[in-house]
Amino acid sequence: MRAPSPLDRRQFLVRTSAVGGALVIGLQPAHGAEAAPTVSAAPSTWLKIAPDDTVTVYVPTPESGNGAMTQCALYVAEELACDWSKVHAEMASGTAKFIEQKAYGRSVHFFSGRTTVEGSMDAMLQVGASARERLRVAAAETWNVPVSEIVAKDSVLTHRPTGRRLPYGHVAARAADVHLAQEPALKPPGEWTLLGKVSQGKLTNKQVVDGTAVFGMDVRLPNMLYAALLQSPVQGGHLKSYDFEAIRKMPGVHSVVVVDPAEPRFPAPTTPYSRATANRPQSAVAVLGDHYWQAKQALDALPVEWDPGSGAQWKTTEQLHGHALRACETPGKVSQSIGDTMAKLKAPGGVVLESSYLTPFCDHVTMEPLNGMAMVTADHVEVWHPTQMPLTAFYLAMEETGFPQEKVTLHPTLIGGAFGRRVICDDVRMVVAIAKKVPERPVHVIWSREESMHQGRYRALEAARLTARLGEDGKPEALLARIAGVGQTTGIGQPTSGLANTPYFLSASPNTQVELTDLPVHIMTGPYRGPSYNSNAFIVECFIDECAAAAKTDPIDYRLKLLAAWADPGWAKCLETVRRKSGWGQALPRGEGRGVGISNWGGDGRPEAGTTVAVVARVAVSPTGDLTVRRLDVAFDCGSIINKDAVLAQVEGGTLFGLNMSLNEGLTIADGRIVEGNFHEYPMIRMADVPEVHIHFDAVTGHKRFSELGEPPVGPVGPAIANAIFAATGKRIRQTPFRKQDLSWA
Repeated sequence: MRAPSPLDRRQFLVRTSAVGGALVIGLQPAHGAEAAPTVSAAPSTWLKIAPDDTVTVYVPTPESGNGAMTQCALYVAEELACDWSKVHAEMASGTAKFIEQKAYGRSVHFFSGRTTVEGSMDAMLQVGASARERLRVAAAETWNVPVSEIVAKDSVLTHRPTGRRLPYGHVAARAADVHLAQEPALKPPGEWTLLGKVSQGKLTNKQVVDGTAVFGMDVRLPNMLYAALLQSPVQGGHLKSYDFEAIRKMPGVHSVVVVDPAEPRFPAPTTPYSRATANRPQSAVAVLGDHYWQAKQALDALPVEWDPGSGAQWKTTEQLHGHALRACETPGKVSQSIGDTMAKLKAPGGVVLESSYLTPFCDHVTMEPLNGMAMVTADHVEVWHPTQMPLTAFYLAMEETGFPQEKVTLHPTLIGGAFGRRVICDDVRMVVAIAKKVPERPVHVIWSREESMHQGRYRALEAARLTARLGEDGKPEALLARIAGVGQTTGIGQPTSGLANTPYFLSASPNTQVELTDLPVHIMTGPYRGPSYNSNAFIVECFIDECAAAAKTDPIDYRLKLLAAWADPGWAKCLETVRRKSGWGQALPRGEGRGVGISNWGGDGRPEAGTTVAVVARVAVSPTGDLTVRRLDVAFDCGSIINKDAVLAQVEGGTLFGLNMSLNEGLTIADGRIVEGNFHEYPMIRMADVPEVHIHFDAVTGHKRFSELGEPPVGPVGPAIANAIFAATGKRIRQTPFRKQDLSWA
């Protein structure tokens, strides 16, 4: 079944009002006596049905190109029974009144992972159902007939006995005065006519194509200034000096602003991310100008001196990677222990395998560089920002200015790529920190591409050493994983996702142990499309492949054997699908091979939860080590599907993201600094690099859950390719990116 929503029909009340002849409807948490429906004069931020039949859905989930706004609008339309061509979606406001009312709940007003499903699905369905019932009652009152005789369909209310018809908009204002004794129950999924039946394009497509879509970079205000930003090249360093006189007379230059991390901040309510180390303000200098290019030219000419701090101790990437791998040689903090793993590993005899792996720091490389605008006056702050976390952004604006919530206004915009980079909201804090020093003027702060890459909140570096003892049947009798990385025990994320919560560690082996070690590194990290999972899936699936080879068993057969006791048919179904569809087992030319990987994101170790994805990769490796990925076959089980085209786009996008991450992505460190600053140094796959990608729906089980699909495909692509390289060359590749590894064979 669907996971419970934080706003179900027993926990909220419906508020309606008539504004300009429109029906405006929303939800608000209900407590005690407030549980009965009430009418409020204040406009809501969920749904508006205008007199011209236009339906506007106010979406609490930010749109970053993933279709979140469209998905939420579909939920409303399913129960509202409206004409989809008349539906529009807008970002919900992040104003102080909204925060006071907590209308959406903290778990909904952001985008990360499953927020378009668990956080808002039932709530948005309820909004549509409650609006529909009020419209039916309003039509019945208009004609003085029983409401049971009114049918709502395609934005038209029809009186069945007489055939009389009324558009929704004609009774919208009257519907706002309707009081229902009880809010209507939601339709069971078996009665849906839109969700799972029709594939709709994104509501934002037209605006994106014709250029009218407003991203953070597109915001324009009168009298605005542009700020070109430079932060300490070594994260955690400090500004020592700068010489404004050297650039004061350059064209368009307005001023120079300094952000000092030691400046006092103001207490504000916290969210899961608002106190994270990664969003603390960094030492920075910004040049403000009439145009961005003028500000950037002046910034490049500005004499600046930095104190790099302790981060400069990391002279090379190799030094840091070696430190991480050595940290896995000694015990860490026990995160999970089943049975007596250490005793079993020390027992004499048997086959013992041990391998070390490493995945490096990776940048999100969003198409839209970091940017945002704020205007701070004597008693108010207003922010326009492409953030994944409007609620956190709201609170950070309070922290930076000291203003109470009623003095803060936030305008979320469309996001030009996110992947977790815009979750931490360090960019929001920096925008407000700069703008507050230029009061009364809007300031648009822009990170150059180089600054965006040098100041990432990266996918964490992770090293791991896995050890297994195999029994006579080839299955692991004991599994030990020692993981070292940034923030493993203290940071944000899910450090063992895709490892400790896999069937291998939960049911396939009677003795398992996972240990974690934090690396005290100055480079800051944050969520990155499938936090931790994207590394752990690579580590685990490569190691399981090594176990299969030691057991002299076909890699897919071996995994199916380990999954035999796992109470989730989706895993086996995914493996069987990619085996059948990929031509697994068919002969290939020398230097070519197939490999497999499978993983689950969002299930947290529960059967029939989250999304399981299996990938078979076919690769060709030349004797000199040139790698070509020829084909990827992908099967998945997310339970059930709402919009097939959207699902296909998400799986394809996640697969290519995982492909690029594994082939290309890895940051270089020199004297504590990130070296790469643009695409010529940090390559990304291009159209010509994309292999045949075949997405197979055959493994979808139809289980009554709707799990997300943006993050799960990222995990199994890399290990499938690494295992295919082994099949082609006999060489085990235990680090990414593959472009930096020696793949040659003779």
